[in-house]
Amino acid sequence: MRPIHQLTATLAAGALVISACSSGTGASGGSDTLRVAAVATDRAGTEAVLKAFKAKNPGVEFTTSYSDTDQYQRTLRTQLSSGTAPDVFFAWPGNGNPGAIEVLAPTGYLADLSGRSWTSKIPSGIKPVTQVGGKTYIVPLTFVGIGGLYNAKAMQEVGAEPPKTWSDLLAFCDTAKSKGKVAFALGNQTDWVTQLVDYALVPTTVYASNPDFDQRMKDGTATFAGSGWKTALDKYLEMDERGCFSKDPLGTSFETSVSQLAKGDAVAAIQVTSTLNQVKSEAPQGTEFGLFPVPATDDPGQTRMPGAAGGAFALNAKAKNPDLAGKFIDFLATPEAMNLYANATGNLPSIPNDQFKLDPTLQPLVDFQKAGKTVPFMDQLWPNPKVQQAHFTGVQDMFAGKAGPAEVLKQMDEAYKEK
Repeated sequence: MRPIHQLTATLAAGALVISACSSGTGASGGSDTLRVAAVATDRAGTEAVLKAFKAKNPGVEFTTSYSDTDQYQRTLRTQLSSGTAPDVFFAWPGNGNPGAIEVLAPTGYLADLSGRSWTSKIPSGIKPVTQVGGKTYIVPLTFVGIGGLYNAKAMQEVGAEPPKTWSDLLAFCDTAKSKGKVAFALGNQTDWVTQLVDYALVPTTVYASNPDFDQRMKDGTATFAGSGWKTALDKYLEMDERGCFSKDPLGTSFETSVSQLAKGDAVAAIQVTSTLNQVKSEAPQGTEFGLFPVPATDDPGQTRMPGAAGGAFALNAKAKNPDLAGKFIDFLATPEAMNLYANATGNLPSIPNDQFKLDPTLQPLVDFQKAGKTVPFMDQLWPNPKVQQAHFTGVQDMFAGKAGPAEVLKQMDEAYKEK
């Protein structure tokens, strides 16, 4: 997805360099200094692993930079093409956006990590999106889901329970509204947020009955317009018309939607699980949260959840400090680092291990993963970033009354065919 992953505090677009600590050799990339860059949404996880690595390697200093997803992707491509990119940097699994490995690896920007011992431990379910041409180019740190994050106190105040069917979901919207609360906080002013609702619905409307949909798209025997994607977008609009969302989604930012959920002004938000810790940090002390799969039909047995490899890091093929960068990449693949990163971002480690202590909020995602009822984030399997951009723009146009689902899906189909 994108930038789906893709999600805690975002920063001002121009503010790329947020913090830096280095020895006298930092500016020139000395042997004890490493440059690391990541998206702001995964800053907490990145800082946690940097601290742990430095504790084991006291002489090492880091120069770090964080920025919001859009700015990060633009800046990273510029840095890579000019030879000024960090030694280690956040990259997305699969395809579908400018910072994804299927976009970056063919250009020679990423170091081949295939020979490292930890690659054999990557679960088969996510291994394909860590590779390009059979070679591994990232170390995946988290397994991320999308679902209905809810404020337990707010849920209790409106006298509702997590919906299990589509009819339940619409009734939940009515109940929340009657109690003066927003059912689902929605910040569609922030472009990557636009994808989350239909990403939560499509696993059920498309993949529950057509698990081979992505292969059929590649073969040219399926289209977005002629599939359950149309059903999902219709339901997305139905939710808006029903009053399920924030008063003005296009005028509501991601940050505002998080605050609405944290304070209990909104009962829930359809979000990536990596948002959980940010929501907790803004909520009154002691506030409890839950997670539910978003239903799209009246048969709970059909419900599926999006679940995919999330935060990941790549090694710059032209790293100024390749030895130290390689050592850090190997550390990221350890259970210690993965657990620190997962706990800090509110996710699961990408490679399961016995030491991880699960946040009970995430149990539904674990249950669906074990039951084989998770579906990769859709854009990770799209052939180019243009499809995702057409999706973002299309949803915003739908909410502005400028386009309908059929038109949006037609644009996505056209973008899918582009090279």
